[in-house]
Amino acid sequence: MRHILFLLALILPASAQETMIREVFDAKTDTHVEVLALFTQPPRSGFFPVRVKIANNLNSDRSIGLDFKSSTRYDNHLQTQSSFSFTAPAGKTVTRDIMVPVCVSPNISSGGDQPCITTTLSGSLGHAENTIRNETSSNHPCTLLSEALFTANASKLDDEVKTRGGRSYYGATNFAGKFDPKQLPSDWLAFSGYDSVIMTDRDWSNVPASGRNAILSWINLGGQLVIFAQGSSSPSTLGIPEDTGYGSCKIQSIGSDLILSPKATVDLVSKSNPVNQISKSIDTDYNGSWPLQNLFGGKDFNYGLFIVVLVLFGILVGPVNLFVLAKSGQRHRLFITTPIISLGASLLLIALIIFQDGFGGDGMRRVLMEVRPDGGQNAAFLHQEQISRTGILSNANFKVDPACMMSPVPIAQSRWARFTNRYDSKGSFSLVPSGGKMEGSGDWWQSRSEHGHALSAVISTRGRIEGTSNPGEFISTFDFPLETLYFLDANNQWHRAESVTTGKPFKATSVDASMAEPELAKETNAFTTRNRQMLARAKNRPSHFIAITTHAPGIDTLPGIRWKETRTVITGPVHTR
Repeated sequence: MRHILFLLALILPASAQETMIREVFDAKTDTHVEVLALFTQPPRSGFFPVRVKIANNLNSDRSIGLDFKSSTRYDNHLQTQSSFSFTAPAGKTVTRDIMVPVCVSPNISSGGDQPCITTTLSGSLGHAENTIRNETSSNHPCTLLSEALFTANASKLDDEVKTRGGRSYYGATNFAGKFDPKQLPSDWLAFSGYDSVIMTDRDWSNVPASGRNAILSWINLGGQLVIFAQGSSSPSTLGIPEDTGYGSCKIQSIGSDLILSPKATVDLVSKSNPVNQISKSIDTDYNGSWPLQNLFGGKDFNYGLFIVVLVLFGILVGPVNLFVLAKSGQRHRLFITTPIISLGASLLLIALIIFQDGFGGDGMRRVLMEVRPDGGQNAAFLHQEQISRTGILSNANFKVDPACMMSPVPIAQSRWARFTNRYDSKGSFSLVPSGGKMEGSGDWWQSRSEHGHALSAVISTRGRIEGTSNPGEFISTFDFPLETLYFLDANNQWHRAESVTTGKPFKATSVDASMAEPELAKETNAFTTRNRQMLARAKNRPSHFIAITTHAPGIDTLPGIRWKETRTVITGPVHTR
């Protein structure tokens, strides 16, 4: 039976891409538009990679527009929108990869709605529309499975998920989406909403270099890569670093028939992943006792002052207006005095709101950053938690550089909270990544509200901690000071340094673990659960450091927010010259 399945996998064609739209404008010249989903199933958060192909065999330039709406309910309580435009010169074929943002729904990890993405084509090459849905169980990690493994195992893996009580909002029980290793995108954002990627060692060798770099970036941010090898393989033979940052790489054995054990494979992604799944983190990590929100504190509404104004308004517009300003015989004055009093009261209320809340807003950020100078990466992989409270906003549009995974998070319910885990939460969010940057608008921020956001990004950096030629001496190339630095040497001995400045050599003093561990535990517990898991895994690596600073820049979002504190915990290997 296994040999039959293996032969079918070789003979039967199976597309690892989902055709969202194929619109033929002119059959004679084969002028058409193709919109392909590079994965057959969108994630529950992050971005969904889409490849757009425009074959313009006409004698004139043509332009198209693609509008995407990711929503979680047919009544569109929550939706994320994005729009892209393309121009194909006459007689040319244009191919572009784009990242479509995916809507996040509260309660999704406990059975809430799954996202669907609707694509609308417009422009001079026709009009069309189509919808693609996530059909995995809400309590199952978002997983990608290579085409070879999918063809031989998908049905039994789906059955295994079903036996564990898993089902999607639409009734399906899919274990994973499918992908073609040769067509993997080169942007790590394509994988940002997925928890695990599974392929064979042969698949890995077929992934383009740019696609490998994207996956390695995603691993450093906390992703789980699983490679099934038919021979003896190791990370080094596959070109994968032994140290995978906040993520993990597992290499498992498999036979030539490519048959997986359904139970072991489902356990691999649901139980063996050292960090919680992304959708569960967004759903549950922030709406309870979020350490950063607790530190930021609440704000009381000054009811008394507004009650006094309303009482005074009632007195003025009533008795004073009737018996003093427009007394008997002069009632016609009411047409003048009443609007003036009402306008004055309105202006006074507006002035009180501005006085109480001000313009813009205040917030706090906490950042977890893994710095990798090794292997020519020269990159920082960071996760940012942020909470903000706004006053009066004149403009809620913003730009982010670099483009990153950004999600609103449901916070504890209050009169200020606009996005919570209530079933009736509403919001319309717009994100458009382009050219390495990203533009946002919509309900990310609203006036006089509290908002929580989770961000993940990859940025280029030359910042590192380097060892010098003098034993026990180091130097920092970060362009900001570090308040405290801990270093765990190859013998698992902790060392500590304070007030580390850029370019100035320093020595770290040996300290007992009983001194280092409590401070590091304090920093670890200040993060949400998923970030806490990643820091807990990273902090005990020999020849690595952990630095704490309030001077590192965070990912900037809405310009009007004044960040009262950005506290950053930096981890990474000590670089040797």
